[in-house]
Amino acid sequence: MFARILLTLLLLFSSLYATEYGTLTGIVSDQQSNQPVIGTNVALMNTKLGGAADQYGRYLIQNIQEGYYTVVASMIGYRSEKVDSVYVKANTTTTLNFQLEAAAIQGQHVELQAISYDQRMSKSLSQERTFPDWNTEEYSRINESGYFNVLSDPLSTFAADVDGAAYANVRRFIMQDQMPYPDVVRTEEFVNYFSYSYPKPDGEVPLAIYTEYGTCPWDSTHGLVHIGLRGKTLLPEQQPPSNLVFLLDVSGSMNTPKKLPLLKRAFSLLVDQLHPADVISIVVYAGNAGLVLPPTKGSEKEKILDAINRLQAGGSTAGGEGIRLAYKIAKEQYIKGGNNRVILATDGDFNVGISSTSELVRFIEKQRDSGIFITTLGFGSGNYKDNRLQELADRGNGTHSYIDTILEAKKVFGNEITATLFTIAKDVKIQVEFNPAEIEAYRLIGYENRELENKDFTDDTKDAGEIGAGHTVTTLYEVIPSHSADSIAALDTKYQHTVIKNTAYSSGEILTVRIRYKEPDGNTSKEITQTLQKDMRPEKQLSNNFRFAAAVAEFAMVLRDSKFKGNATYTSLEQLAKSAMEEDKYGYRNEFLTLVHRAQLLSEKPDNHTYQQEK
Repeated sequence: MFARILLTLLLLFSSLYATEYGTLTGIVSDQQSNQPVIGTNVALMNTKLGGAADQYGRYLIQNIQEGYYTVVASMIGYRSEKVDSVYVKANTTTTLNFQLEAAAIQGQHVELQAISYDQRMSKSLSQERTFPDWNTEEYSRINESGYFNVLSDPLSTFAADVDGAAYANVRRFIMQDQMPYPDVVRTEEFVNYFSYSYPKPDGEVPLAIYTEYGTCPWDSTHGLVHIGLRGKTLLPEQQPPSNLVFLLDVSGSMNTPKKLPLLKRAFSLLVDQLHPADVISIVVYAGNAGLVLPPTKGSEKEKILDAINRLQAGGSTAGGEGIRLAYKIAKEQYIKGGNNRVILATDGDFNVGISSTSELVRFIEKQRDSGIFITTLGFGSGNYKDNRLQELADRGNGTHSYIDTILEAKKVFGNEITATLFTIAKDVKIQVEFNPAEIEAYRLIGYENRELENKDFTDDTKDAGEIGAGHTVTTLYEVIPSHSADSIAALDTKYQHTVIKNTAYSSGEILTVRIRYKEPDGNTSKEITQTLQKDMRPEKQLSNNFRFAAAVAEFAMVLRDSKFKGNATYTSLEQLAKSAMEEDKYGYRNEFLTLVHRAQLLSEKPDNHTYQQEK
């Protein structure tokens, strides 16, 4: 009896005085420049505990038992620094800063190509300032499309694009008082970040076409063609059950406030939107990939949220292995007639297993015919791989977003959840045929990475873009009317002569829009068409849709210092946007005005960057 009482007391005291933990934090900086050394690994020797320095050089290591430790900070290009006898006290945050000394890198030579921002941006930005050496963000080169003569090239063909990642990413730069890299600015993703009040489709056709023609705001001698698509909406009772696999990057590079912590909050918003019949699985990857939440019904939200909240960052990045496992789980849980999707959230920095973009793309392409779509979400800065995530989404029947704030997470996973998750048309292609009797030349604004060969329009084996429920897609063409003083000569060929049909003069049309699309589970495309009449309306008679989209396109061109920007300025585009605010339910258009104003202030002082560009 006495022994049992003693045992009970011992258990009670042990529970009252259970082991408690401390925290170690600090800043890692360059000894000479005092700049943060992002990505530095800080580890406690003889333990599995460690962390990585974020964009400010700050690291954080939690759940450390009280005691003395040897702490090591190591980073490629620097001499490792070791500090002995660091005492970490329970329930206390201990601070330990490191200043690393640069060292020559031995072994294989690695050369990074730095592209000067000054070469691409305004000539007035004369003083050079570069990002620290640790910035390894990657973006695909954008070569703006020029003018095509209609007699020589009457057709313009491209894949639809509803992504808005570029706009959110540029917002991240501007809100940090930095001008964006020119190749971050994809004009079509600026325009398509916003929704527009196009008419809803009727009947069984999932898409409706909207067209408008007016004077070009930045060049009054040119015209501007506005083409809009709107996808049908889905009521809650029309939404099919979802089989979602969250593929989450928990590697060391995600250990910053704008990465894994923001990712966890974002996915918590998505969990709130789940239906009871939905099935959720969570795959994570760092040094290797693993299943942390087996397939779980959407009705078990607390279980799903608990799995998300327990995630911690650490280790290398085996993204390729994570993708393999995520698709494997998605196939095993496949819902016929449902929404089957992998949602990848990462900074894109894969370095273990399948790591090259080409290998990942080939794998994704093999999977897309299985009926499993992909959504890619980018997080963070410093090592963000925009080009990789964009291409994975493009090739995997999916969309790409960049999450810079919790409000952007709410936009993607709250306000626009049905558009994010439910595809109503896939492989959507747009082809515009211009009438040479009315239009001499045209220029597609944006979509440089989405252009297709004209023959691809009717080729159902060619992959194109996806449109979600309620999504709007907007396209702008700057056109030169026939008999304009601003002439673009046709090709002079020896063996042929192009003759314009009489019907071209009498039709009153400037163009015909053709749209081809497939049902989400279909393999054969369907086509819808619409024509646009030649009456060019002045600015005051144009819709809010037209004027606001034009203002957003102007903003992108001014940021890029595009040679096609004409008379566009921050002031002119701001005035145009203000004239087209209409209903702004979520405040996105007002926020646009704020970004324009901040960018204008930033552009008035010298500012320059270097960054790594995809060759």
